[in-house]
Amino acid sequence: MMLRRWKLTSGWEDVSKLSDLLERVGLSAGEAARKAEIFCAAAAAIPLGVPRLAFYVPGRVEVLGKHTDYAGGESIVAAVERGFCLVAFPRSDKRLFLTNVDSAETVAVELSPEISPVRGHWVNYAMTVARRVARNFPEISVGVDLAFGSDLPPAAGMSSSSALIVAIFLALAEVNRLWETERWQENIRIGEDLAGYLATVENGQSFGSLEGDVGVGTHGGSEDHIAILLARPRELLRYLYSPVRFIESIPLPPNWVFAIATSGVVAEKTGTALEHYNAASFRARKLAELWQESTGGKETTLGAIAGLGPEAVAQLRSIVTEHIRDESERAALLSRLEHFVLENQEILPHAARALREGDFVRFGELVDRSQWGAEHLLGNQVPETIFLAKVARQLGAVAASAFGAGFGGAVWALVTCDEVNQFLGKWQEAYEGAFPYRASQAQFFSTRPGPAAFLLEL
Repeated sequence: MMLRRWKLTSGWEDVSKLSDLLERVGLSAGEAARKAEIFCAAAAAIPLGVPRLAFYVPGRVEVLGKHTDYAGGESIVAAVERGFCLVAFPRSDKRLFLTNVDSAETVAVELSPEISPVRGHWVNYAMTVARRVARNFPEISVGVDLAFGSDLPPAAGMSSSSALIVAIFLALAEVNRLWETERWQENIRIGEDLAGYLATVENGQSFGSLEGDVGVGTHGGSEDHIAILLARPRELLRYLYSPVRFIESIPLPPNWVFAIATSGVVAEKTGTALEHYNAASFRARKLAELWQESTGGKETTLGAIAGLGPEAVAQLRSIVTEHIRDESERAALLSRLEHFVLENQEILPHAARALREGDFVRFGELVDRSQWGAEHLLGNQVPETIFLAKVARQLGAVAASAFGAGFGGAVWALVTCDEVNQFLGKWQEAYEGAFPYRASQAQFFSTRPGPAAFLLEL
């Protein structure tokens, strides 16, 4: 399988040796020690003996590329040094048992193409994976007992749901050796393919000959899964989507680190928040459909249309103005178009160049424009994330922006390692003063770009 594998020569109870191994994999010393403790707790949660398999699956930070991936645009992403630590025991039947060591909750799921996922609970993600895998890979015959813990803030825009989906799938794929099946070999040849397939497990679309299904309800893209599966320690990844194509890797200088603030405003993709998230996706598809209907063009995404040049973008503006009679719908579609052009065409390539050249002043200016676009064109910001991004800049961060789906979630700020602790303290103090009722839910921490998901074998 397309996953880095590491051998653990001691038992799970040897926290020191496990921590040393995790540090060699690419986690910083403090984060490696934290993950070692979580792995040990997970290994102790299932009284079935010593687990031979374990997986680490991180969350991600979206540096730039707000709602661009599913629209055929680019993004710059990295894994964070927080995520899921999961241990696995193969079963003798086709059932999936999951124990969340953080909540002491256990759920059971059948590996069946006929199960009906239940939304509104984290078991929805497990059920969605189980149903899709059973449909796409009928050869699957081995269930698994899983226990996991996580230090990744949930519903905070850091891809906790995608990370859980990836973690469950990786365990099932490993114990069933799915990569040996004909369907896998026909459709999943490289890591980008695996990321693309797992994105469709989440959004319900088909991937090659692997037919789509219900998904979890979101109509998103694959940037989360790219970061989770392909990230590199201390590097930022720039990718193009629909189809997925690697552009470049940009090293982050060792003296810089991301400060992260989770706002405490839940970015759960359910209910009204799900509707708002999917509205941005729907408008991107609607714009592409209008283009095809009016021009006969074969371009299926905003990225492909914008790639034709400024004249094509101007033509699409005219098409929207001429064909959409409803004033509010027309304004929403035009704003969606303007946001994509701003983020994908005018900001992202120049920001990548600024990062490569170490021009953090220019990079910060471009990120400020991205944050403005999210607030005024995309419209997916809340007062808390707007405040956090603004105050981070006032406190000296060279760049700061909200990230993720929006309508809550988190903000990143780029600062030096020497100043990060003092910066985090001031940032948190300012936020708690302005939004005291969010204080108990908000989190403030730092992270370097971390490693992608990997497998530990005892």
